[in-house]
Amino acid sequence: MSEAPPTPDPAPTAAPRLLITLCTYNERENIERLVPELHEVAPDADILIIDDNSPDGTGTLADTMAESDSRIAVLHRAGKQGLGTAILAGFREGIAGEYDHLINLDADFSHHPRHIPAMRDLMTTADVAIGSRYVEGGGVVGWNWRRHVMSRGINFYARLMLGLPSRDNSGSFRCYTVTQLAELDLDLFRARGYAFQEEILYRLRRLGSRFAETPIVFEDRRFGESKISWKESVAALWILFRLAIDRALRSRVRHRDGLAHTAAE
Repeated sequence: MSEAPPTPDPAPTAAPRLLITLCTYNERENIERLVPELHEVAPDADILIIDDNSPDGTGTLADTMAESDSRIAVLHRAGKQGLGTAILAGFREGIAGEYDHLINLDADFSHHPRHIPAMRDLMTTADVAIGSRYVEGGGVVGWNWRRHVMSRGINFYARLMLGLPSRDNSGSFRCYTVTQLAELDLDLFRARGYAFQEEILYRLRRLGSRFAETPIVFEDRRFGESKISWKESVAALWILFRLAIDRALRSRVRHRDGLAHTAAE
């Protein structure tokens, strides 16, 4: 009696398709060093550089990089329109491209690429992986006491007003599940600037998203100037207050028709 043929090994599961978005304004010196480091830790990732017509030629350099690497694409915008709108533009591209995961990080090396593998690992059990300064093992290098107070204060306020369980709600170093981003009505977002970071977590939490945090060390930018200000912080407090009212009223976060808006719409 002949033996049964051996059962073939199951085909390996393909890694989730990953898009990394970098929102830039005058980051030429940083992106020429950052993009290669991103591909060292995530060689399978596509990178989208969203440039707001940087006077220093960031967009031109990004185009040159894209010409020599098919994993790099560039989205040019007419001018500086706010960090929140830039990240939303990246979300729309990620949805249209049917990626599985989307990582957004600052383009100035304050978010080091070495943390990306840990964030990707978290996505096996979470819907949003947060690179966190405020969990054990995390921290900040290079800040004065005013920035520490401002950051701690805004995070406490966000947890209080929006019911967020996460410790770090104001940082932008995160990995998102794209199908959940597609469920949100992106046209409803209130924040154009830095308050976007808390707002996206609030809206995803309303969907029932599972959050997980992994420690990162935030390092002050290597080149260029910081774009955050006290004026921006005050505006963020007002937006979070309005979102708290939305929360109390159970205002809509999903599309009315259940359909995602893509970059082409």
